Amino acid sequence: MQVVLAEPRGFCAGVDRAVEIVERALERFGEPVYVRHEIVHNRHVVDDLRRRGAIFIEDPAEVPEGAVLVFSAHGVSPAVVAAAEARRLQVIDATCPLVTKVHKQTRRLARQDHEIVMVGHAGHVEVEGTLGQAPGRMHLVESPEDVERLEVSNHERLACVTQTTLSVDDTRDVLAALQRRFPAIRLPKSDDICYATQNRQDAVKKLAEGADVVLVVGSPASSNSNRLVEVAAKCGTTAYLLQDVSDLEPDWLAGAQRVGVTAGASTPEELVQGVLERLRELAPGVEIEYPPEIDEGMVFPLPPLLR
Repeated sequence: MQVVLAEPRGFCAGVDRAVEIVERALERFGEPVYVRHEIVHNRHVVDDLRRRGAIFIEDPAEVPEGAVLVFSAHGVSPAVVAAAEARRLQVIDATCPLVTKVHKQTRRLARQDHEIVMVGHAGHVEVEGTLGQAPGRMHLVESPEDVERLEVSNHERLACVTQTTLSVDDTRDVLAALQRRFPAIRLPKSDDICYATQNRQDAVKKLAEGADVVLVVGSPASSNSNRLVEVAAKCGTTAYLLQDVSDLEPDWLAGAQRVGVTAGASTPEELVQGVLERLRELAPGVEIEYPPEIDEGMVFPLPPLLR
């Protein structure tokens, strides 16, 4: 059996930054440091930070007045910001800068008297934060069918934003449906799409071309990890999502000669290495192909308070 790793895979710049923000906040302020929602969608990352003194909450009302509160990488609505201010919390914002960019764009469009269509997954924490930027002006769609059912007040004052963790492929059909139905709509720029999401999906397409099975290491709560499974499946390759090595079923590998391995943008590399160790146990003599590392050229600075 041959195992081939995807490149790039795993942590993106936004996740790196968010995790480091919590780590530095713990070092600077001591425990506990409160974090609104899971800092990133990975159980292992969250559990490690919890052991070190982070407390994860959903409502700022759960945080003692004056304490340190970190906003997760997914971003929050202005209502959450106001709730934190009301409790005089010391807020450190770990929102991914790409999400912050979409938030600013949404508020700007609302000030320009646009109704705004958001392409994204209902219930996802990033989507909830973006919808909260312009209450009363937002519409959420997930599919071309949703577009056909969409009712807006003024076709001429309509704009669109997207969930950052969707790729160009994920949004193509929905954006095309929006443009067909509402020709005057202002569509988002391509750079609103998260570079890491697109790069990891492009890598898994290449991986799936020559693989019998693709293993995606990531959380079931992670949008981008689930999309990697779907992308591989669309390429005609059987794909499985596993949180860590304990989820790996030997039956998945039955008859496979070439196995692809990748990881979502919130998955630490040590979880990938754990899967590789298990594959070595299951198939002694397995060849593991490490592709050249790709520098994605993206680094996000820490908040001034923690530099």
